[in-house]
Amino acid sequence: MNRSYITFEHVWKTYLTGGARVDALRDVSFGVEKGEFTVILGASGAGKTTLLNMLGGMDRITEGKIWLDGREISAMNEKEMVQYRRYDVGFVFQFYNLIPNLTALENVEMAAMLCPDPVPADRALELVGLSERRDNFPAQLSGGEQQRVAIARALAKNPKLLLCDEPTGALDYRTGKAVLQMLYDLGRKDGTATLVITHNQAIARAADRVIRIRSGQIESDERNQDPVPVEKIEW
Repeated sequence: MNRSYITFEHVWKTYLTGGARVDALRDVSFGVEKGEFTVILGASGAGKTTLLNMLGGMDRITEGKIWLDGREISAMNEKEMVQYRRYDVGFVFQFYNLIPNLTALENVEMAAMLCPDPVPADRALELVGLSERRDNFPAQLSGGEQQRVAIARALAKNPKLLLCDEPTGALDYRTGKAVLQMLYDLGRKDGTATLVITHNQAIARAADRVIRIRSGQIESDERNQDPVPVEKIEW
């Protein structure tokens, strides 16, 4: 069977709450190719974050299979899952989760130390345009700069996969567009598969692939033949 770089095969995630069954994901199947910039759209509670958590190895699926680069993530044991999260996946969240008493460089170095083949921390900061702020603490940085440090921290792991949960949600319009452009460019340059979950419909215009999720199910999965440059997007 020919699988995409990322493949979900009939994935379910079910919770039992007070004896009732709640399906957070229902029979989800899709594929994403290496280097694609993919936007996953949906309202709050649609299942976007659940999907990201399954792919990132932060939670287990109930049924189905998930593959990345020929490996079945969903079949990994706990030790393998820890290594997968540590080495293969970079996470960027809406709120930056930086360690306040470490400098920008030290925050990135913490991630680089975990991996066998990291991008040097100073190089990762250079990639996001923050070399001159390397010795500043998070409280001395703007929201956009803190988010760029968080992106550098993810990149330092040299991941196969970059997962972004509302990465522009806490940023103003101009800064959000700059961060989005950075994520787009980095995927193009390094061939990293980048998935961005958002409720912002406008961002989808820049994506290579747009997956819409509603009530835990894939509503649509479309390849964008003519992505709009990020600088031309308005929201």
